[in-house]
Amino acid sequence: MEKDKQYDVVIIGAGPAGMTAATYASRANLSVLMLDRGIYGGQMNNTAEVENYPGFESILGPDLSEKMYASSMRFGAEYGFGTVESIEIDGHNKIINTDMDRYIAKTIIIATGSEHVHLGADGEEDYQGRGVSYCAVCDGAFFRDEDVVVVGGGDSAIEEGLYLTNLAKSVTVLHRRDKLRAQQIIQDRAFANDKMSFIWHTEVVEITGDSDKVTGVRVINNQTQEVSQIDASGVFVYVGLEPNTRGLESLNITNDEGWIITDDQMRTTIPGIFAVGDVRAKDLRQITTAVGDGSIAGQGVYDYISALPVVENEQVV
Repeated sequence: MEKDKQYDVVIIGAGPAGMTAATYASRANLSVLMLDRGIYGGQMNNTAEVENYPGFESILGPDLSEKMYASSMRFGAEYGFGTVESIEIDGHNKIINTDMDRYIAKTIIIATGSEHVHLGADGEEDYQGRGVSYCAVCDGAFFRDEDVVVVGGGDSAIEEGLYLTNLAKSVTVLHRRDKLRAQQIIQDRAFANDKMSFIWHTEVVEITGDSDKVTGVRVINNQTQEVSQIDASGVFVYVGLEPNTRGLESLNITNDEGWIITDDQMRTTIPGIFAVGDVRAKDLRQITTAVGDGSIAGQGVYDYISALPVVENEQVV
């Protein structure tokens, strides 16, 4: 059996928070593994344009991911693949069990982020990949010159709706309230865009289609209870986020909604385990706040390891 791989720090997740933590920890001469289920970048890979990241007037999300990844690897951090199935605590050491390997680390930084909430409407699961999408950047090109709907009223919904106006014939935003939650500057752009229209107090009951693809949505007005049909070739869903904490349940470090609780130094209630980025219980989930979290945790693991007793500071054999 192959010997367990040992590191000072294992970072679970490779979004902006995880990559920043890897930069800081490896720059402090710690051995670092950044572990993810897939490609680095997290939700940045699903973002068309980033306009609120310092130093760039505008940059594509995937391009920013590439730049961050290059920085995170610069000082010797490693990148690995795997899905975390469980974590065990053994004194000052943490054992990370994945579907591929087992790792031992003195510290862990959880940077697993969050994922889009599904509507739960009839037909949603049936038509995923056939007209239902949670990523306009990924799938928008399939709906060139078609009518599409966007479900939601926050920043992501309206930003992605604006992106779709560059491709689609029309974009209809369905929102269950009577006003948007998106930032005002984004709202102003949306209301000024001739290709975008808005239907208020509306919830999706069913996503309809034929054997191959989506043909529309059946909706209900939550004020009048009137049911109607809207024809569309694509349905883009942005109704919220939920934390990616599968495999971490035994740690008991989350609130009732599943978000990880930390202090302002990104420390959880378990010594040596930190959490950063969108998986944390916090109000603002942005690339900039994720980067800030990552830098604090990257320095925090160095301070934690430096303070360990020498006998406990040795690698497990």
